Amino acid sequence: MHIHILGICGTFMGGIAAIAKEAGHRVTGCDANVYPPMSTQLEAMGIELIQGFDAAQVALSPDLYVIGNVVSRGNPLMEEILDRGLPYVSGPQWLSEHVLQGRWVLAVAGTHGKTTTSSMLAWLLEDAGLAPGFLIGGIPENFGVSARLPGAPAQDPAGQSPFFVIEADEYDTAFFDKRSKFVHYRPRTCVLNNLEFDHADIFADLAAIETQFHHLVRTVPGAGLVVSNAREAALARVLARGCWTPVEGFGGADAGWRAGEADAAGHFDVWLDGAKQGRVCWDLLGEHNRMNALAAIAAARHVGVAPATAIDALSRFANVKRRMEVKGVAGGVTVYDDFAHHPTAIATTVAGLRARVGGARILAVLEPRSNTMKLGTMKDALADSLTDADHVYCFDGGLGWDAAGALAPLGERAECHGELDALVAAVVRDARAGDHVLVMSNGGFGGVHGKLLAAL
Repeated sequence: MHIHILGICGTFMGGIAAIAKEAGHRVTGCDANVYPPMSTQLEAMGIELIQGFDAAQVALSPDLYVIGNVVSRGNPLMEEILDRGLPYVSGPQWLSEHVLQGRWVLAVAGTHGKTTTSSMLAWLLEDAGLAPGFLIGGIPENFGVSARLPGAPAQDPAGQSPFFVIEADEYDTAFFDKRSKFVHYRPRTCVLNNLEFDHADIFADLAAIETQFHHLVRTVPGAGLVVSNAREAALARVLARGCWTPVEGFGGADAGWRAGEADAAGHFDVWLDGAKQGRVCWDLLGEHNRMNALAAIAAARHVGVAPATAIDALSRFANVKRRMEVKGVAGGVTVYDDFAHHPTAIATTVAGLRARVGGARILAVLEPRSNTMKLGTMKDALADSLTDADHVYCFDGGLGWDAAGALAPLGERAECHGELDALVAAVVRDARAGDHVLVMSNGGFGGVHGKLLAAL
């Protein structure tokens, strides 16, 4: 089958493309903005990318169009598809019908940490020889790709693994299907990492998102498992609305999965119902990563991976691209790339780097690019999320709200720039050997990392 994917360079749709290609389909796709790492991955797979959404692409005559949620009415190619009555489907529905049906799906949902926790979980199953398939909103360093089909497990080299790990996003499915993506996945193991208000462009308030999470919980079978963050009042409300599945909590003070305090190297003990399961020895820092690890260990246990085996595997977990990824060192200055774009994620990212570098200076470079941030919904929380940085440089080009005003509580430690070159010049002006430049954006940020390294 030839499928043509609209919005192919988003992390989710790029994963769909990779899986379809691996399954033997001919895959082409188009998008308005193309940037690494997804564009690099797709090109390496031999998938033809077309810039833009020109209606002339119908001349490709694919068997099916798979539509990403970046596409809306008025898109010229989509309008041509509709006018001609050509076959189309959403990405999540295609995945559900062609890949997930009949498999043991392990879904990781939550406002923060989905990509890291999904990557951890896929790695725990892989290290245990279970050869899971996965689709993750980033590129796990342990695998080098964001998505793949299940392989042959070590226990049955002639067979195919039943397991599939998926990052379960609450964002809407498509312009013609306003349900959250994750209601299509029908997980047997469901991780609820955390829940805060986000996606202000499609959700009116936190209660609206809780309703979508409740719909997800409704799809988990009674023989399945829900792994839920015991610290989150919002998740407690979701489960209180109805849950027909056993629940294991993590992060609570008493029963369930608990992480001990980390030592200076980031190592910590794991406990289940008061019994020590082992000690995680890795180089990831931050309480958020300890919570992610607990969720992954609990979910892996549900499919038969012993906690001790999972804990040992985490010592070989290599994290995800764009998660505190070192892009290079120039002039004694280290430049990092991180996907953080919500105030809570920004705060935990800065705190994680602070734990790593101690008293060294952190220069935070921020692009408020997500739809929620562009709307200014979280602007009042922005300054607090950056208090642990020594200096803040915000790119405010194209924003419809006053970023300088939002960052005013930081005083002279914060500055805003509407031109990327001016922002780069300001960072280079201030940076000195031993500094750590932390770049945070959920987009390509105009290649700012390379520009900084070249200028430094």
